[in-house]
Amino acid sequence: MLTLRSIEKDYQTGDTKVEALRGIDLQFRACEFAAILGPSGCGKTTLLNIIGGLDQYTRGDLIVNGRSTKQFRDSDWDAYRNHSIGFVFQSYNLIPHQTVLSNVELALTLSGVSREERRRRAREALEKVGLGDQMKKKPNQLSGGQMQRVAIARALVNDPDILLADEPTGALDSETSVQVMEILKDIARDKLVIMVTHNPELADTYATRIIRLLDGKVVSDSDPCAEEETAAGDADRQKKPSMSFMTALLLSLNNLLTKKGRTLLTAFAGSIGIIGIALILSMASGANRYINRVQEDTLSSYPLEIEERSVDMTGMLSALTGVSADAQEHEDGKIYSGSRMTNLMSSMMSEVTENNLAAFKKYLDSGETGIDKLVSGIQYEYNTPLTLYRIDEKGNPVQVNPSTTLEATGMMALMQPTMTTGLSSTMMNVTNRRMNAFQPLLDNDELLKTQYDVLAGRMPQAMDEVVLIVDRHNELSDYVLYTLGIKDQGELAGQFEQLMLGVPIESEDMEFTYDELLALRFKLMINTDFYEKQGDQWMDRRSSQEYLLQKLENAMEIKVVGILRPAEGVIASSISSGVGYRNELMAYLLEKVNSSEIVQAQLANPDIDIFTGQPFGKGSEEMMNDLDQMDFSDFIDKYASAFQLTLEQRFMISMLPKEQLNSLPKEQVKSLMSTFMPGLSGMTIEENLATLGVSTIDRPASIYIYPKDFYSKEKIIDLIKAYNESVNEEDVIHYTDYVGLLMSSVTTIINAISYVLIAFVAISLVVSSIMIGIITYISVLERTKEIGILRAIGASKRDISRVFNAETLIVGFSAGVIGILVTLVLVCLVNVILKSMAGLSNIAGLPVGAAFLLVLISMALTLIAGLIPSRLAAKKDPVVALRTE
Repeated sequence: MLTLRSIEKDYQTGDTKVEALRGIDLQFRACEFAAILGPSGCGKTTLLNIIGGLDQYTRGDLIVNGRSTKQFRDSDWDAYRNHSIGFVFQSYNLIPHQTVLSNVELALTLSGVSREERRRRAREALEKVGLGDQMKKKPNQLSGGQMQRVAIARALVNDPDILLADEPTGALDSETSVQVMEILKDIARDKLVIMVTHNPELADTYATRIIRLLDGKVVSDSDPCAEEETAAGDADRQKKPSMSFMTALLLSLNNLLTKKGRTLLTAFAGSIGIIGIALILSMASGANRYINRVQEDTLSSYPLEIEERSVDMTGMLSALTGVSADAQEHEDGKIYSGSRMTNLMSSMMSEVTENNLAAFKKYLDSGETGIDKLVSGIQYEYNTPLTLYRIDEKGNPVQVNPSTTLEATGMMALMQPTMTTGLSSTMMNVTNRRMNAFQPLLDNDELLKTQYDVLAGRMPQAMDEVVLIVDRHNELSDYVLYTLGIKDQGELAGQFEQLMLGVPIESEDMEFTYDELLALRFKLMINTDFYEKQGDQWMDRRSSQEYLLQKLENAMEIKVVGILRPAEGVIASSISSGVGYRNELMAYLLEKVNSSEIVQAQLANPDIDIFTGQPFGKGSEEMMNDLDQMDFSDFIDKYASAFQLTLEQRFMISMLPKEQLNSLPKEQVKSLMSTFMPGLSGMTIEENLATLGVSTIDRPASIYIYPKDFYSKEKIIDLIKAYNESVNEEDVIHYTDYVGLLMSSVTTIINAISYVLIAFVAISLVVSSIMIGIITYISVLERTKEIGILRAIGASKRDISRVFNAETLIVGFSAGVIGILVTLVLVCLVNVILKSMAGLSNIAGLPVGAAFLLVLISMALTLIAGLIPSRLAAKKDPVVALRTE
């Protein structure tokens, strides 16, 4: 069964070679009790370790069941120890953090035996040695004799062929020694038992064969075994053992639980890096959400604007700030001139460019651009004015849109004469649009819900419903109150005169209940209803209050159905204060204007001006001749009556410098004069139709594109550039990007923050990895003896690595969970501090996905950090490990 042929074992101690065994030749029977005696240092334990596969011989051969072990690999030795060998040590070598039952089960676990089977066999082995009632105890709760019997049960549970006992009674009293020897004697009836002992009396009493060693040689053998007595066993029955990961996890968990305090502190120390990373991620995530919200809110107030007639506002802003994408880099040592003033003047005096918005709208609506994923909404506005009136307490109609508030102050009379360049007129158009109290709501219900809180009522659902929007302080500006006719605009003229004289003015404070504001009603005046046919001409009757009241009586009523306020945390909203209406209202208005009698009459007679009854062009030619020849005041008097100019219009025209008018091209003068004489210039049919407010849904006057964020804005700009490259030069789109310059600054800030965060994360990861590696190595040193025990019962090097890898995973998981829990507490504190100091709500917030990811990262990092210590553990010499205390 077992044969040793010329076994030699040398140890290298420094420069000295020690010969522990010198040519051992022994054969053992399948069933006998062999005792090996000899003085200390004679090689008894070394011989036992070589037989047990814990130590390797230098020369010779160990033959097991007729098979030489010279070609054994590590896995073969592991299988040999697990299936063929059972060890009983002098110091018991039980794993202290495992129960008695678990200690005995361990060898079966390595053999791949099912849980139920190994429990049954472990109980039988313990009952066999008289410990059936001690299974749930820990080793430190047992006496020395009981622990040795547990060690015997562990050695027998896997039914090995050979039982090796190294001084099994060395730590026991005489009575207990006898009990242990009786058990071994009983085992030797059907197994090979080889015992090393210093006690010749026990050997003489219980052993069937006594072998004496001296200086590494066999000096006597009481019952030598002949070659023919060595029965060959089954050399192929051994299955290579493998510890499951769950077993490794339980071993490590039980070990960690015996040192709860240290394990908790270790996990907390490991969590510091995770806490740092989690806090950074919480702040970064919150900051990104905040930045995204700022971007979305800002871009909902300042979209990409594309006007039917526009100038390069972006170029002007670039010139003003000195920021240019084409800026040149210069060498140091000299000072160079810049062209800011030249660029600014060029931008200011640039000619008005025409945009083909009909073609561009068709491109956007084609569905091929993918722009829907990049925008919060796209808004189309038309030249058709949304004219609304409110009937005041005295029954008089008050125009509330377009706003007449600035005209009431007299400021427009001062501003209008300067509107002679394309830039100035465009800026005035933008100002007029922004100054209207009534603004279209974005066609994005989800965005509106995030931007506004409903204080009273509800969101509008029909075209005849609007909402009143107050600011964050529940205030409506006095401008809105004057515009809506709630305050008397008649006060403004006097106040403006006072300001011009340097006299301060005060605004009366007013309060309103929700119900009072929800009771507001307005009347929609179709633009073409201002005109009444008188003979062959259509006359503007808007100056007749009686006529207005008659028309307004049957006009559509617009109801205020809700009061909104910008939601908490919103930086900017699409409408900051005023009245918001649905886009369906404009679609209805377009249809009514286009189908009106006056529009149909003009379209039916395209050569005749319906306002003058004369052919187009005659009036404009005569007017231009008169402007060249007549005194300007006479020119105004002549055309004031013909064109029914109001006193205000006459005053505004009189403010125009004649010399400047005469220096401008005739087409610009025509365009300018038509500003003061809407619908009465008699120039072209197109201008008449524009005066009447004729527009088609496919041809907007303005397009406002609301990007979701700055990244989306850049993608949209790329789409516009791609469109421009695909069309003729006359169809190229010119847009205004008011927040374009802000983009580079925000990007720089975000990048800088990202770099800082990456640096923090890198430092935290390095520190955590080093610390976990050190802690794992300490654990390896503390569990050295356990490593030896596991190797003795057949655990492979990979199994040992798996045990410590499992420990690092447990520590990493604990560190990750602790880190996340501590971070959640700190996040709450951070939010409280930010709320009190900066007024920002819920800035810090750890995403759920990030929390799980950080736990996984913690486990992965500890696993990586523990790879070197676990490899060192696997490489430990089991003989040396078993001697470690």
